[in-house]
Amino acid sequence: MSQSKKTETSNPELSAIYRKISWRILPLLFLCYLLAYLDRINIGFAKLQMQQDLGISDAVYGLAAGIFFLGYVIFEIPSNLYLVKIGASKTISRIMVLWGLTSAAMLFVHNANTFYVLRFLLGVFEAGFAPGMLFYLTYWYCSARMARALAILLLTGPVGGIVGGVLSTWIMSTFAGAHGLSGWQWMFLIEGLPCVALGVIALFFLTDKPADAKWLTSREKMLLAADVARSKPTHSSFIHVVKDVRVYVMALGYFCLISGIYTISFWLPAIIKAAGITDVMQIGLYSAIPYIAAAICMLIFARSSDYFHERRWHCAMLGFIAAFSLIASMAFSAHFVAFLVCMSIATAAVWSAYTVFWTMPSDYLKGNAAAGGIALINSIGLLGGFFSPTIIGWAKTTYGNLQAGLYIMVALLFLGALAILLNRPSSKSSNSADRESLASA
Repeated sequence: MSQSKKTETSNPELSAIYRKISWRILPLLFLCYLLAYLDRINIGFAKLQMQQDLGISDAVYGLAAGIFFLGYVIFEIPSNLYLVKIGASKTISRIMVLWGLTSAAMLFVHNANTFYVLRFLLGVFEAGFAPGMLFYLTYWYCSARMARALAILLLTGPVGGIVGGVLSTWIMSTFAGAHGLSGWQWMFLIEGLPCVALGVIALFFLTDKPADAKWLTSREKMLLAADVARSKPTHSSFIHVVKDVRVYVMALGYFCLISGIYTISFWLPAIIKAAGITDVMQIGLYSAIPYIAAAICMLIFARSSDYFHERRWHCAMLGFIAAFSLIASMAFSAHFVAFLVCMSIATAAVWSAYTVFWTMPSDYLKGNAAAGGIALINSIGLLGGFFSPTIIGWAKTTYGNLQAGLYIMVALLFLGALAILLNRPSSKSSNSADRESLASA
Protein backbone atom coordinates (compact mmCIF):
# COMPACT_ATOMS: atom_id res chain seq x y z
CA MET A 1 0.00 0.00 0.00
CA SER A 2 1.31 3.45 -0.92
CA GLN A 3 2.25 6.05 1.67
CA SER A 4 -0.68 8.26 0.66
CA LYS A 5 -3.17 5.43 1.01
CA LYS A 6 -1.82 4.57 4.44
CA THR A 7 -2.18 8.18 5.50
CA GLU A 8 -5.81 8.39 4.48
CA THR A 9 -6.72 5.26 6.44
CA SER A 10 -4.38 5.57 9.45
CA ASN A 11 -6.03 8.64 10.97
CA PRO A 12 -9.80 8.28 10.63
CA GLU A 13 -10.41 11.12 13.08
CA LEU A 14 -8.51 13.59 10.91
CA SER A 15 -10.21 12.29 7.76
CA ALA A 16 -13.59 12.80 9.45
CA ILE A 17 -12.65 16.41 10.25
CA TYR A 18 -11.80 17.10 6.60
CA ARG A 19 -15.07 15.52 5.47
CA LYS A 20 -16.93 17.74 7.91
CA ILE A 21 -15.14 20.82 6.61
CA SER A 22 -15.76 19.87 2.99
CA TRP A 23 -19.48 19.39 3.49
CA ARG A 24 -19.68 22.69 5.37
CA ILE A 25 -17.75 25.09 3.11
CA LEU A 26 -17.33 23.55 -0.35
CA PRO A 27 -21.00 23.46 -1.48
CA LEU A 28 -21.45 27.21 -0.92
CA LEU A 29 -18.06 28.07 -2.44
CA PHE A 30 -18.89 25.83 -5.39
CA LEU A 31 -22.18 27.63 -6.01
CA CYS A 32 -20.55 31.06 -5.66
CA TYR A 33 -17.77 30.14 -8.07
CA LEU A 34 -20.25 28.58 -10.49
CA LEU A 35 -22.24 31.80 -10.76
CA ALA A 36 -19.01 33.80 -11.07
CA TYR A 37 -17.82 31.72 -13.99
CA LEU A 38 -21.26 31.73 -15.62
CA ASP A 39 -21.51 35.52 -15.46
CA ARG A 40 -17.96 35.82 -16.76
CA ILE A 41 -18.38 33.71 -19.90
CA ASN A 42 -22.06 34.01 -20.79
CA ILE A 43 -21.24 36.70 -23.35
CA GLY A 44 -19.96 33.83 -25.49
CA PHE A 45 -23.59 32.77 -25.91
CA ALA A 46 -24.95 36.32 -25.90
CA LYS A 47 -22.72 36.95 -28.93
CA LEU A 48 -24.95 34.68 -31.01
CA GLN A 49 -27.70 37.35 -30.81
CA MET A 50 -26.30 40.63 -29.48
CA GLN A 51 -23.61 41.01 -32.15
CA GLN A 52 -26.26 41.37 -34.85
CA ASP A 53 -28.57 43.47 -32.64
CA LEU A 54 -25.84 45.96 -31.77
CA GLY A 55 -23.90 45.81 -35.05
CA ILE A 56 -20.54 45.15 -33.37
CA SER A 57 -17.57 43.41 -35.02
CA ASP A 58 -15.68 40.35 -33.79
CA ALA A 59 -12.80 42.63 -32.83
CA VAL A 60 -15.11 44.70 -30.60
CA TYR A 61 -16.53 41.53 -29.06
CA GLY A 62 -13.06 40.10 -28.43
CA LEU A 63 -11.85 43.31 -26.77
CA ALA A 64 -14.97 43.55 -24.61
CA ALA A 65 -14.61 39.91 -23.55
CA GLY A 66 -10.99 40.51 -22.61
CA ILE A 67 -11.31 43.95 -21.01
CA PHE A 68 -13.00 42.28 -18.03
CA PHE A 69 -9.56 40.98 -17.04
CA LEU A 70 -7.93 44.41 -17.07
CA GLY A 71 -10.28 45.61 -14.35
CA TYR A 72 -9.79 42.34 -12.50
CA VAL A 73 -5.99 42.51 -12.62
CA ILE A 74 -5.75 46.14 -11.50
CA PHE A 75 -7.75 45.57 -8.31
CA GLU A 76 -6.97 41.93 -7.55
CA ILE A 77 -3.90 42.22 -5.30
CA PRO A 78 -5.41 45.02 -3.14
CA SER A 79 -8.59 42.97 -2.79
CA ASN A 80 -6.72 39.87 -1.65
CA LEU A 81 -4.48 41.76 0.77
CA TYR A 82 -7.58 43.40 2.23
CA LEU A 83 -9.20 39.98 2.61
CA VAL A 84 -6.56 39.10 5.22
CA LYS A 85 -7.70 42.08 7.30
CA ILE A 86 -11.49 41.82 7.04
CA GLY A 87 -12.01 38.10 6.40
CA ALA A 88 -13.32 35.94 3.58
CA SER A 89 -17.04 36.23 4.39
CA LYS A 90 -17.14 40.04 4.02
CA THR A 91 -14.89 39.97 0.95
CA ILE A 92 -16.85 37.31 -0.92
CA SER A 93 -20.18 38.92 0.01
CA ARG A 94 -19.08 42.35 -1.21
CA ILE A 95 -17.74 40.94 -4.47
CA MET A 96 -20.84 38.89 -5.26
CA VAL A 97 -23.37 41.64 -4.59
CA LEU A 98 -21.52 44.20 -6.75
CA TRP A 99 -20.75 41.86 -9.63
CA GLY A 100 -24.31 40.46 -9.61
CA LEU A 101 -25.74 43.94 -10.04
CA THR A 102 -23.21 44.77 -12.76
CA SER A 103 -23.81 41.52 -14.64
CA ALA A 104 -27.56 42.15 -14.63
CA ALA A 105 -26.91 45.69 -15.88
CA MET A 106 -25.38 44.21 -19.05
CA LEU A 107 -28.93 44.23 -20.44
CA PHE A 108 -28.47 48.00 -20.95
CA VAL A 109 -25.57 47.56 -23.41
CA HIS A 110 -26.45 49.41 -26.61
CA ASN A 111 -23.11 50.12 -28.29
CA ALA A 112 -19.41 49.27 -28.11
CA ASN A 113 -18.62 51.87 -25.43
CA THR A 114 -21.26 50.70 -22.96
CA PHE A 115 -20.14 47.13 -23.66
CA TYR A 116 -16.54 48.03 -22.76
CA VAL A 117 -17.47 49.99 -19.63
CA LEU A 118 -19.72 47.35 -18.09
CA ARG A 119 -17.31 44.50 -18.84
CA PHE A 120 -14.48 46.51 -17.26
CA LEU A 121 -16.60 47.23 -14.16
CA LEU A 122 -17.54 43.56 -13.92
CA GLY A 123 -13.83 42.78 -13.69
CA VAL A 124 -13.25 45.51 -11.10
CA PHE A 125 -16.02 44.23 -8.82
CA GLU A 126 -15.06 40.57 -9.20
CA ALA A 127 -11.36 41.28 -8.55
CA GLY A 128 -9.87 39.00 -5.94
CA PHE A 129 -12.70 36.50 -5.97
CA ALA A 130 -10.91 33.42 -7.36
CA PRO A 131 -7.54 33.91 -5.60
CA GLY A 132 -9.41 34.85 -2.43
CA MET A 133 -11.19 31.52 -2.47
CA LEU A 134 -7.95 29.66 -3.19
CA PHE A 135 -6.25 31.44 -0.30
CA TYR A 136 -9.25 30.72 1.91
CA LEU A 137 -8.79 26.99 1.31
CA THR A 138 -5.22 27.17 2.66
CA TYR A 139 -6.75 27.85 6.10
CA TRP A 140 -8.76 24.64 5.96
CA TYR A 141 -6.68 22.03 4.07
CA CYS A 142 -3.15 20.70 4.36
CA SER A 143 -1.15 20.61 1.13
CA ALA A 144 -1.51 16.81 0.75
CA ARG A 145 -5.30 17.20 0.47
CA MET A 146 -5.38 20.42 -1.52
CA ALA A 147 -5.70 19.08 -5.09
CA ARG A 148 -8.95 17.25 -4.38
CA ALA A 149 -10.46 20.27 -2.62
CA LEU A 150 -9.36 22.50 -5.49
CA ALA A 151 -10.73 20.05 -8.04
CA ILE A 152 -14.19 20.25 -6.47
CA LEU A 153 -14.08 24.04 -6.40
CA LEU A 154 -12.59 24.42 -9.88
CA LEU A 155 -15.11 21.98 -11.33
CA THR A 156 -17.29 25.07 -11.52
CA GLY A 157 -15.57 25.97 -14.80
CA PRO A 158 -16.66 22.86 -16.71
CA VAL A 159 -19.97 22.69 -14.84
CA GLY A 160 -20.52 26.35 -15.71
CA GLY A 161 -19.85 25.45 -19.33
CA ILE A 162 -22.35 22.59 -19.17
CA VAL A 163 -25.06 24.52 -17.34
CA GLY A 164 -24.28 27.81 -19.06
CA GLY A 165 -24.57 26.43 -22.57
CA VAL A 166 -27.97 24.88 -22.00
CA LEU A 167 -29.36 27.54 -19.65
CA SER A 168 -28.13 30.58 -21.57
CA THR A 169 -29.36 29.39 -24.96
CA TRP A 170 -32.69 28.29 -23.44
CA ILE A 171 -33.24 31.73 -21.88
CA MET A 172 -32.25 33.46 -25.10
CA SER A 173 -34.64 31.32 -27.15
CA THR A 174 -37.56 31.28 -24.69
CA PHE A 175 -37.63 34.91 -23.55
CA ALA A 176 -36.68 36.59 -26.84
CA GLY A 177 -38.99 39.57 -27.34
CA ALA A 178 -40.71 39.30 -23.93
CA HIS A 179 -41.56 42.78 -22.59
CA GLY A 180 -39.59 44.34 -25.42
CA LEU A 181 -36.26 42.79 -24.41
CA SER A 182 -34.06 40.57 -26.54
CA GLY A 183 -33.17 37.06 -25.44
CA TRP A 184 -29.59 38.02 -24.57
CA GLN A 185 -30.85 40.86 -22.34
CA TRP A 186 -33.03 38.42 -20.38
CA MET A 187 -30.07 36.08 -20.06
CA PHE A 188 -27.92 38.72 -18.37
CA LEU A 189 -30.76 39.70 -16.01
CA ILE A 190 -31.77 36.17 -14.99
CA GLU A 191 -28.20 34.94 -14.53
CA GLY A 192 -26.95 38.06 -12.73
CA LEU A 193 -29.46 38.74 -9.95
CA PRO A 194 -29.08 35.41 -8.05
CA CYS A 195 -25.49 36.42 -7.25
CA VAL A 196 -26.78 39.29 -5.12
CA ALA A 197 -28.84 36.96 -2.94
CA LEU A 198 -26.00 34.45 -2.66
CA GLY A 199 -23.63 37.22 -1.60
CA VAL A 200 -25.88 38.04 1.35
CA ILE A 201 -26.04 34.36 2.33
CA ALA A 202 -22.22 34.07 2.18
CA LEU A 203 -21.86 36.93 4.66
CA PHE A 204 -23.67 34.99 7.38
CA PHE A 205 -22.75 31.41 6.47
CA LEU A 206 -19.00 31.41 5.78
CA THR A 207 -16.57 31.08 8.71
CA ASP A 208 -13.38 33.05 8.17
CA LYS A 209 -10.92 30.68 9.91
CA PRO A 210 -11.03 27.28 11.66
CA ALA A 211 -10.41 28.97 15.01
CA ASP A 212 -13.72 30.83 14.58
CA ALA A 213 -15.72 27.73 13.59
CA LYS A 214 -18.39 27.03 16.21
CA TRP A 215 -19.22 23.82 14.34
CA LEU A 216 -15.77 22.35 15.14
CA THR A 217 -14.88 21.06 18.60
CA SER A 218 -11.76 22.20 20.42
CA ARG A 219 -10.04 18.90 19.67
CA GLU A 220 -10.99 19.10 15.99
CA LYS A 221 -9.55 22.60 15.78
CA MET A 222 -6.33 21.44 17.45
CA LEU A 223 -5.86 18.44 15.13
CA LEU A 224 -6.66 20.51 12.05
CA ALA A 225 -4.27 23.33 13.02
CA ALA A 226 -1.46 20.83 13.58
CA ASP A 227 -2.04 19.11 10.24
CA VAL A 228 -2.22 22.36 8.24
CA ALA A 229 0.83 23.76 10.05
CA ARG A 230 3.06 20.89 8.87
CA SER A 231 3.49 22.75 5.58
CA LYS A 232 5.93 25.37 6.81
CA PRO A 233 5.69 28.93 5.43
CA THR A 234 8.06 29.58 2.56
CA HIS A 235 7.61 33.38 2.61
CA SER A 236 7.14 35.64 5.59
CA SER A 237 5.99 38.74 3.69
CA PHE A 238 4.61 39.87 0.35
CA ILE A 239 7.94 41.58 -0.42
CA HIS A 240 9.65 38.18 -0.46
CA VAL A 241 6.98 36.94 -2.86
CA VAL A 242 7.57 39.84 -5.27
CA LYS A 243 11.31 39.08 -5.37
CA ASP A 244 10.91 35.34 -5.98
CA VAL A 245 11.72 34.35 -9.60
CA ARG A 246 9.85 31.07 -9.23
CA VAL A 247 6.62 32.98 -8.66
CA TYR A 248 6.99 34.60 -12.10
CA VAL A 249 7.77 31.29 -13.80
CA MET A 250 4.54 29.92 -12.32
CA ALA A 251 2.74 33.06 -13.49
CA LEU A 252 4.00 32.56 -17.05
CA GLY A 253 2.73 28.99 -17.12
CA TYR A 254 -0.59 30.16 -15.73
CA PHE A 255 -0.86 32.97 -18.30
CA CYS A 256 -0.57 30.40 -21.09
CA LEU A 257 -3.10 28.01 -19.54
CA ILE A 258 -5.55 30.87 -19.02
CA SER A 259 -5.13 31.91 -22.65
CA GLY A 260 -6.23 28.42 -23.66
CA ILE A 261 -9.11 28.28 -21.19
CA TYR A 262 -10.65 31.59 -22.22
CA THR A 263 -10.13 30.88 -25.89
CA ILE A 264 -12.53 27.98 -25.38
CA SER A 265 -14.76 29.76 -22.87
CA PHE A 266 -15.44 32.84 -25.00
CA TRP A 267 -15.20 31.38 -28.51
CA LEU A 268 -16.49 27.79 -28.30
CA PRO A 269 -20.05 28.73 -29.38
CA ALA A 270 -18.63 30.67 -32.35
CA ILE A 271 -16.23 27.81 -33.21
CA ILE A 272 -19.12 25.32 -33.18
CA LYS A 273 -21.18 27.68 -35.34
CA ALA A 274 -18.26 27.96 -37.79
CA ALA A 275 -18.19 24.14 -37.94
CA GLY A 276 -21.68 24.18 -39.45
CA ILE A 277 -24.15 24.21 -36.52
CA THR A 278 -26.47 27.20 -36.75
CA ASP A 279 -29.37 26.48 -34.35
CA VAL A 280 -28.84 28.33 -31.05
CA MET A 281 -30.14 25.50 -28.85
CA GLN A 282 -28.02 22.92 -30.68
CA ILE A 283 -24.94 25.10 -30.19
CA GLY A 284 -25.71 25.22 -26.46
CA LEU A 285 -26.07 21.44 -26.24
CA TYR A 286 -22.94 20.68 -28.26
CA SER A 287 -20.91 23.20 -26.27
CA ALA A 288 -21.72 21.24 -23.09
CA ILE A 289 -19.97 18.07 -24.32
CA PRO A 290 -16.35 19.31 -23.99
CA TYR A 291 -17.12 20.54 -20.48
CA ILE A 292 -18.57 17.18 -19.44
CA ALA A 293 -15.26 15.60 -20.49
CA ALA A 294 -13.40 18.29 -18.56
CA ALA A 295 -15.37 17.73 -15.35
CA ILE A 296 -14.60 14.00 -15.39
CA CYS A 297 -10.90 14.43 -16.18
CA MET A 298 -10.37 17.15 -13.56
CA LEU A 299 -11.40 14.76 -10.79
CA ILE A 300 -9.27 11.93 -12.21
CA PHE A 301 -6.08 13.95 -12.57
CA ALA A 302 -6.54 15.79 -9.26
CA ARG A 303 -6.76 12.47 -7.43
CA SER A 304 -3.80 11.12 -9.41
CA SER A 305 -1.74 14.22 -8.55
CA ASP A 306 -2.53 13.84 -4.84
CA TYR A 307 -1.95 10.07 -4.90
CA PHE A 308 1.53 10.33 -6.43
CA HIS A 309 2.38 13.67 -4.71
CA GLU A 310 3.39 15.00 -8.14
CA ARG A 311 2.28 18.28 -9.68
CA ARG A 312 4.72 19.49 -12.34
CA TRP A 313 4.62 16.60 -14.82
CA HIS A 314 0.87 16.15 -14.43
CA CYS A 315 0.29 19.81 -15.29
CA ALA A 316 2.85 20.06 -18.12
CA MET A 317 1.79 16.87 -19.90
CA LEU A 318 -1.83 17.98 -19.83
CA GLY A 319 -0.75 21.31 -21.34
CA PHE A 320 0.97 19.51 -24.22
CA ILE A 321 -2.08 17.31 -24.79
CA ALA A 322 -4.31 20.39 -24.91
CA ALA A 323 -2.05 22.01 -27.54
CA PHE A 324 -1.94 18.92 -29.78
CA SER A 325 -5.71 18.43 -29.48
CA LEU A 326 -6.44 22.04 -30.38
CA ILE A 327 -4.34 21.65 -33.53
CA ALA A 328 -6.21 18.43 -34.36
CA SER A 329 -9.59 20.13 -33.89
CA MET A 330 -8.65 22.65 -36.56
CA ALA A 331 -7.48 19.89 -38.89
CA PHE A 332 -10.85 18.14 -38.52
CA SER A 333 -13.00 21.28 -38.71
CA ALA A 334 -14.82 19.88 -41.76
CA HIS A 335 -15.72 16.65 -39.92
CA PHE A 336 -17.90 17.68 -37.01
CA VAL A 337 -17.74 14.50 -34.91
CA ALA A 338 -13.93 14.30 -35.10
CA PHE A 339 -13.73 18.06 -34.45
CA LEU A 340 -15.91 17.76 -31.34
CA VAL A 341 -13.85 14.82 -30.00
CA CYS A 342 -10.60 16.77 -30.40
CA MET A 343 -12.12 19.91 -28.88
CA SER A 344 -13.39 17.85 -25.94
CA ILE A 345 -9.91 16.42 -25.33
CA ALA A 346 -8.37 19.90 -25.53
CA THR A 347 -10.95 21.31 -23.11
CA ALA A 348 -10.53 18.42 -20.67
CA ALA A 349 -6.74 18.65 -20.77
CA VAL A 350 -6.44 22.41 -20.27
CA TRP A 351 -8.97 22.45 -17.40
CA SER A 352 -7.25 19.49 -15.71
CA ALA A 353 -3.88 21.24 -16.06
CA TYR A 354 -5.43 24.36 -14.53
CA THR A 355 -6.66 22.37 -11.52
CA VAL A 356 -3.32 20.70 -10.83
CA PHE A 357 -1.48 23.99 -11.41
CA TRP A 358 -3.09 25.71 -8.43
CA THR A 359 -1.74 23.12 -6.01
CA MET A 360 1.78 24.40 -6.78
CA PRO A 361 1.47 28.05 -5.65
CA SER A 362 -0.84 27.08 -2.78
CA ASP A 363 1.82 24.59 -1.60
CA TYR A 364 4.74 26.94 -2.19
CA LEU A 365 3.24 30.10 -0.64
CA LYS A 366 2.16 29.84 2.99
CA GLY A 367 1.01 32.18 5.72
CA ASN A 368 -0.52 35.63 5.13
CA ALA A 369 1.99 36.25 2.30
CA ALA A 370 0.12 33.60 0.32
CA ALA A 371 -2.85 35.95 -0.16
CA GLY A 372 -0.76 38.49 -2.07
CA GLY A 373 1.35 35.81 -3.75
CA ILE A 374 -1.60 33.89 -5.12
CA ALA A 375 -3.17 37.17 -6.25
CA LEU A 376 0.10 38.19 -7.98
CA ILE A 377 0.26 34.91 -9.93
CA ASN A 378 -3.42 35.14 -10.76
CA SER A 379 -3.12 38.80 -11.83
CA ILE A 380 -0.29 38.10 -14.26
CA GLY A 381 -1.94 34.92 -15.49
CA LEU A 382 -5.33 36.51 -16.03
CA LEU A 383 -3.80 38.90 -18.54
CA GLY A 384 -4.13 35.84 -20.75
CA GLY A 385 -7.88 36.27 -20.36
CA PHE A 386 -7.51 39.71 -21.95
CA PHE A 387 -4.94 38.64 -24.53
CA SER A 388 -6.58 35.53 -25.98
CA PRO A 389 -10.10 36.77 -26.86
CA THR A 390 -8.68 40.07 -28.10
CA ILE A 391 -6.20 38.35 -30.42
CA ILE A 392 -8.79 35.90 -31.74
CA GLY A 393 -11.34 38.65 -32.30
CA TRP A 394 -8.73 40.68 -34.20
CA ALA A 395 -7.74 37.63 -36.27
CA LYS A 396 -11.36 36.84 -37.11
CA THR A 397 -12.03 40.42 -38.22
CA THR A 398 -8.74 40.68 -40.16
CA TYR A 399 -8.57 37.26 -41.82
CA GLY A 400 -12.21 36.20 -41.82
CA ASN A 401 -11.63 33.01 -39.78
CA LEU A 402 -10.62 31.89 -36.31
CA GLN A 403 -7.68 29.68 -37.23
CA ALA A 404 -4.95 32.35 -37.23
CA GLY A 405 -5.79 33.25 -33.64
CA LEU A 406 -6.12 29.61 -32.60
CA TYR A 407 -2.58 28.85 -33.85
CA ILE A 408 -1.28 31.55 -31.52
CA MET A 409 -3.14 29.90 -28.63
CA VAL A 410 -1.59 26.54 -29.51
CA ALA A 411 1.89 28.10 -29.34
CA LEU A 412 1.06 29.60 -25.94
CA LEU A 413 -0.08 26.24 -24.58
CA PHE A 414 3.25 24.71 -25.63
CA LEU A 415 5.11 27.59 -24.00
CA GLY A 416 3.10 27.25 -20.81
CA ALA A 417 3.79 23.52 -20.56
CA LEU A 418 7.51 24.19 -20.97
CA ALA A 419 7.45 26.91 -18.29
CA ILE A 420 5.76 24.53 -15.87
CA LEU A 421 8.42 21.88 -16.56
CA LEU A 422 11.14 24.45 -15.86
CA ASN A 423 9.54 25.21 -12.49
CA ARG A 424 11.54 22.48 -10.76
CA PRO A 425 10.81 22.10 -7.03
CA SER A 426 13.56 22.97 -4.59
CA SER A 427 14.24 21.09 -1.37
CA LYS A 428 11.68 23.33 0.35
CA SER A 429 9.04 22.93 -2.32
CA SER A 430 5.59 21.51 -2.27
CA ASN A 431 6.51 17.93 -3.03
CA SER A 432 8.91 17.81 -0.08
CA ALA A 433 6.33 19.46 2.12
CA ASP A 434 3.77 16.91 1.05
CA ARG A 435 6.07 14.02 1.89
CA GLU A 436 6.88 15.52 5.30
CA SER A 437 3.19 16.02 6.00
CA LEU A 438 2.32 12.49 4.97
CA ALA A 439 5.13 10.98 7.01
CA SER A 440 4.12 12.80 10.18
CA ALA A 441 0.36 12.40 9.84
